[in-house]
Amino acid sequence: MEQESLNAEIDRALEDYYSKNGGVGGNRPDAKLLLQDKNLIHYPILIEYKGYKDKLVKLDNEGRVANKTAKNQPDFKNINSYAVNGAVHYANALLHYTSYTDIIAIGMTGFKNESGNIEHSIGVYYVSKSNFGIGQKVDDYTDLSFLKKENFDKFIEKVKNLQLTQEEIEKLKEQREQEINASLVKLNNDIYQNEKGLGESDRVYLVAASIIATLGVPNKVAALEKSDLKSSSEDGNRDGDIILRKIKAFLNEKNLPNEKRDLIVRTLQNTLTTDNINKAENGESQLKRVFTKIVDDLGIYYKIGLTTDFTGKLFNEMYSWLGFSQDKLNDVVLTPSYVATLLVKLARVNKDSYVWDFATGSAGLLVAAMNEMLIDAKNKIKSPDELVVKSAEIKANQLLGLEILSSVYMLAILNMILMGDGSSNILNKDSLKDFNGNYGFRKTNEKFPADAFVLNPPYSAQGNGMIFVEKALSMMSKGYASIIIQNSAGTGKAVEYNKRILKHSTLLASIKMPIDLFVGKSSVQTNIYVFRVGEAHQKDDVVKFIDFSNDGYTRTNRKKASSNLRDTDRAKERYQEIVDLVRFGKGKLNILTEKEYYEGYIDPESGADWNQSAPIDTKPTLDDFKKTVSDYLAWEVSNILKNQNTEDERLGK
Repeated sequence: MEQESLNAEIDRALEDYYSKNGGVGGNRPDAKLLLQDKNLIHYPILIEYKGYKDKLVKLDNEGRVANKTAKNQPDFKNINSYAVNGAVHYANALLHYTSYTDIIAIGMTGFKNESGNIEHSIGVYYVSKSNFGIGQKVDDYTDLSFLKKENFDKFIEKVKNLQLTQEEIEKLKEQREQEINASLVKLNNDIYQNEKGLGESDRVYLVAASIIATLGVPNKVAALEKSDLKSSSEDGNRDGDIILRKIKAFLNEKNLPNEKRDLIVRTLQNTLTTDNINKAENGESQLKRVFTKIVDDLGIYYKIGLTTDFTGKLFNEMYSWLGFSQDKLNDVVLTPSYVATLLVKLARVNKDSYVWDFATGSAGLLVAAMNEMLIDAKNKIKSPDELVVKSAEIKANQLLGLEILSSVYMLAILNMILMGDGSSNILNKDSLKDFNGNYGFRKTNEKFPADAFVLNPPYSAQGNGMIFVEKALSMMSKGYASIIIQNSAGTGKAVEYNKRILKHSTLLASIKMPIDLFVGKSSVQTNIYVFRVGEAHQKDDVVKFIDFSNDGYTRTNRKKASSNLRDTDRAKERYQEIVDLVRFGKGKLNILTEKEYYEGYIDPESGADWNQSAPIDTKPTLDDFKKTVSDYLAWEVSNILKNQNTEDERLGK
């Protein structure tokens, strides 16, 4: 692409961003764009000038560029006032509205000192998908000579060596997830109130179609732009036709199996090609209008490569506005990402695991599993080439999910594509009736060698969902399983299923979860059950019963809250302690107490004694006796003094 057209693309992106946000302070900021081309890698360079002293950069308490308010909204005061903050803000616009993934943001101030001489300061930051758009300082510079051709290679080498720690990544993910929640509420409210005539499934399919069409494949499939949709009535060139062609090109480039690609296209086509949604009113179709809202509100988040259950959050929001038919059964309750990670760790997932989920939903549990597997691979494999091969193997062959509802299935596909395309073996099948344990595509005659099972089942299914557990575990010969389920499954609602499960699997732990875990979605009490597969449960096998009612999080359900989940008592440490307790036992007790942790036994022939708590010792101790006597004597003395005071008052003393 010629230099002029590249600059034009960037300029259009900034104009798009300014118009969407009404401009910062009402005016377009003073920004300059340069472009460097080295080894066919383009690094847009955005320079923001401020002619004031001490206006180079404003950082927050953690040393990051302070571009967000306490409510996770853009802090336009800082963006407007500080050079680096402005440059980083508009570098994010390039991530959002162009195909660029790496931008150099430079802030510069210049002023005359008392002697009349010009003084200047420079801040150089790297903004990319890899750092979630926050911006990382590259180095200290006194001028712009690092941009010269002879110096640029060395500069880019320094940029490439910038790294975020895993702890920093987790913090940034949390911050971005809060922003995503706010954007999803806004988007869903807008579509629900203003876009009439769209059915429940239509809304899901439009979100999936819009996101897939705008992802693109570098150097192969250009991401669809809003300007590409002309709202034409010409057959074959309507907005829906254009989006559908882009989706086909994307799926072809991803090398999906033909039958899977055809299923996705067929499912989306029914919505995208309807007459009403493509009919132009005042020069714009409803499809283009919805497409624009989705890209504007969500594009920045899915384009920067968040490793989180993105569509799970989207789906939860859709439920709150729309109410899918299954939701009337209190049936579709998606697992929070931190609970999904807990389930994955309890199932001992690592880079060599083969993980499946028999009620996949939006694939949140498989996303968590894939992330854990990729992290483990990165930590253990030191050869870059070998790591690339292993990562591809994990995504293509080590994950399998089943989802029967077609609208939910589309979100699962979308989620796994967004998270790195682990969608290969997401199957639109009934796991109880139509699944034989084989791979779904390509290796259809080969068994999936599952050794890790994670599940949050629909609770209206037989045995509160334990029917899924029995089916999955009976098809495994080894490994571990962790499920979150309505706790009545362990106290009588699933007796026969539980008894059959224990004939080939051992119950390792029963964990009582907080009652408000699914606040706003459901109020059922849930437990997590952890199993070792392939060994029948013996009556002398120790079961770890853990009361995790206090998990360290405080939850609210306020529509306008910036965050409805706050870590108020070492939540992350508590979740890690649960993993350690189940794996290693009582010696790992630290934050939790012996009142919350109990090692006991179950009767393999019962199936209704899976929820137990630490026994309360009712036998009084010597200290109890002393305290009782002390309390009694204090009461006696108090009464004597009270009576004496009354007598004194009667005598007038």
